Amino acid sequence: MMHMTFYWSRKVNLLIDSWKTVDWTDYLLTLLACLVVSAFYQFIENRRIRLKLIGAGKSFPAEIETPLLRRKLTGNGAKLGVKVAGAFLFGLSSAIGYLLMLSVMSFNGGVFVAIVVGLAVGYFFFRNEGEDSLIVDTSCACA
Repeated sequence: MMHMTFYWSRKVNLLIDSWKTVDWTDYLLTLLACLVVSAFYQFIENRRIRLKLIGAGKSFPAEIETPLLRRKLTGNGAKLGVKVAGAFLFGLSSAIGYLLMLSVMSFNGGVFVAIVVGLAVGYFFFRNEGEDSLIVDTSCACA
């Protein structure tokens, strides 16, 4: 039976029937996976924002400027490549965001905390580089 309120237990069924934790080792590895995937979500969002800036031909804020990314795009082929890469990153980011949302909907307190901490750690390492001044559309409210 699925829980409808938050509970604290090492026994959790996450996303699929075969992903069940029965002991502390399984549970801690599951929490670690949630934390890593949450941080990876922020990394993907960072890459998508940078790619969007490249496609728009805008310069990066000084805090996040990278010499390898300063190259000017020329021709329709390059712009098409940026659009395809942006669409791929958007799809990947959306899929990961929805899987994180479904994981939180397991209503396990440890999973919730691991995902929130992972998002915060990912934001600290990947998104805390001056891009707050940029307006970017996003697929997830947790971005």
